[in-house]
Amino acid sequence: STDLTSTVGYDSIIQHLNDGRKNCKEFEDFLKERAIIEEKYGKELINLSKKKPCGQTELNTLKRSLDVFKQQIDNVGQGHIQLAQTLREEAKKMEDFREKQKLHRKKIELIMEAIHKNRNLQYKKTMEVKKMCCCFLPCTLPVLHFPCLSCFWQLFLKLAQTKSALEDTDRSYQQSVTTMEKIRDEWQNEHIKACEFFETQECERINYFRNALWLHVNQLSLSCVQNDEKYEEIRKSLEMCSIEKDVDFFVNLRKTGSLAPAPVVYENYYNAQRNVTPVRSPAPVPISR
Repeated sequence: STDLTSTVGYDSIIQHLNDGRKNCKEFEDFLKERAIIEEKYGKELINLSKKKPCGQTELNTLKRSLDVFKQQIDNVGQGHIQLAQTLREEAKKMEDFREKQKLHRKKIELIMEAIHKNRNLQYKKTMEVKKMCCCFLPCTLPVLHFPCLSCFWQLFLKLAQTKSALEDTDRSYQQSVTTMEKIRDEWQNEHIKACEFFETQECERINYFRNALWLHVNQLSLSCVQNDEKYEEIRKSLEMCSIEKDVDFFVNLRKTGSLAPAPVVYENYYNAQRNVTPVRSPAPVPISR
């Protein structure tokens, strides 16, 4: 700004930096909330796989597939809990980065605050001295009419005193302007340094934020890949599941014999004196399953 005492540009920069810090905090909070969700989901999956019956009376190959299924669901739950921990660690890194930038920036802000105060005080002082010089000028004009000699000497004396005071004030004004210029030059140099520092910080923040977001997405992708690997183990186990083997396994496990029961033979107890040739039972024939 052309106004020497204005801080509108500097204030705009500080506001932008504060907004950037706020944005980092929002992403940090997002990671923390996502971690809570992932941890809760992981624990629920583990509880589900351990406590909820799922085909517990199945046999042989299908039973093995179900065991693999429940184990891998448990592993998926563990993976989500691990992801929650990873997200918390990333949130802590973001917090540390944010606080580190805040501390470094605070040092520069304190320097700028002090130099702004000193600049404004010196500018105010300079303007006050300048005003005093302007007020003294009318007193230096020549006096043309004097009512008496005494009045003349009084005015002459007053003029001499005023001239001396004016010279002192002018010297003070010159010194104040010189000091003001030194302070203005110092402030301008410090302002440039501060802007360069703030720009470096902003570049670092954007780069860190971008990388943190990239890393977060990679972590989510990795979690999906790992989950898919666990689900692939279930699919492989299901490929090994054989309907024929499971049926044979059940038959062999529960079989009671390989012969069918013989037919029931009629025996005549009512007319025992009749010579009735009893019907022979056929020999038991092995039956297939």
